[in-house]
Amino acid sequence: MEAYLSEWLGLMVRWFHVIAGVAWIGASFYFVWLDNHLREPPAWKKQQGIKGDLWAIHGGGIYEVAKYQLGPKEMPRELHWFKWEAYSTWLSGMTLLFIVYYLGSPGYLIDPTKADISLGTGVAIGLGTLALVMAIYEALIRSPLAHNGKAFGLVLFAILLLVDWGLFQVFSGRGAYIHVGAVIGTIMVANVFLGIIPSQRALVNAVHAGKEPDERVARLAALSKLRSTHNNYLTLPVIFIMISNHYPMLYGHPQGWAILAAIGFITAFARHYFNLRHRDINRPSILVAAAAMTVVLIWVIAPTPTTSTSTATAAVSDETVAQILETHCVACHAESPTQPGFQSAPAGIRLENLSLLADHNGKVRQAAVDTHYMPLGNMTGMTEEEREQLGLWLNGQ
Repeated sequence: MEAYLSEWLGLMVRWFHVIAGVAWIGASFYFVWLDNHLREPPAWKKQQGIKGDLWAIHGGGIYEVAKYQLGPKEMPRELHWFKWEAYSTWLSGMTLLFIVYYLGSPGYLIDPTKADISLGTGVAIGLGTLALVMAIYEALIRSPLAHNGKAFGLVLFAILLLVDWGLFQVFSGRGAYIHVGAVIGTIMVANVFLGIIPSQRALVNAVHAGKEPDERVARLAALSKLRSTHNNYLTLPVIFIMISNHYPMLYGHPQGWAILAAIGFITAFARHYFNLRHRDINRPSILVAAAAMTVVLIWVIAPTPTTSTSTATAAVSDETVAQILETHCVACHAESPTQPGFQSAPAGIRLENLSLLADHNGKVRQAAVDTHYMPLGNMTGMTEEEREQLGLWLNGQ
């Protein structure tokens, strides 16, 4: 019953996390689009302090949107804030991190073949990394480096690359990926909590007090926009990481950290096309280059066919493979798993007999033979010889 309720808890938190993330990302995309589409307003609007305006049609009506240079002379009765989308996404994401990786199966986080550490040590490394990178980012964005967009982007990418590589040395591939995502998500929510919202509060307070927003408020507003832009470029990489746990061909690859870095760069680069396009700068070469880099990545990491390293090429017996399944697989991949923390077979893949194994040939080959991701953390001690035997049997199906 405990495992059953735990699965429901994970499902509800994950569902809420996705909903909150959609709301946050949607708002982020919309406001960046909106800001890039603002046009110079007529003179009478400029006299009211309006910086830019935009007309749009949606839902059967025409909208007029205006952005003030700083703030209106009088604060409107009702002002809509956009912050809880970010906070709820991060809070639900952290809750999910604890449920699945810190309190769930240790194999999701720890890989003894990489680093024989305790779960407590793994949790400390994970949370400590989040706090450290956030502190470094905050120091950088408050420094003169923030005024040089390209240099800042290179430094931030180098930091995330180091984090990516470092976590991949101590965590399972899946655990490393999700922690890189948590690092990026923490940077993004810190941008909202420590930069964007305080800037907005300073502006609102100045308007409420009947004061003209001073240089400090203007500086905070400019930095707030920069933080929002950073979040915009980080959005596609973090979305990829959110769905990456379904694809062991990536995080289970020996160079999984480099794959993640490549995909992070490609997706952020592709996002740059749309940001430019919103400003009427059309550079389709960016999308072409991103697509080409993706094709190259797919080709480079493609698995090679399983071949025997021994001189004997005799077929592997069904009895041998059945014993491999019994020893390493069916504790989790069964109708009623005996492995603690599992209520049902992961991904619906059951392996109680050879017929079921043949049905899931491609997925088993990828997870247990090509990437070595399964068994989780190799807790059962599956040997290279057993993986080779399993691969040879699957080749014959």
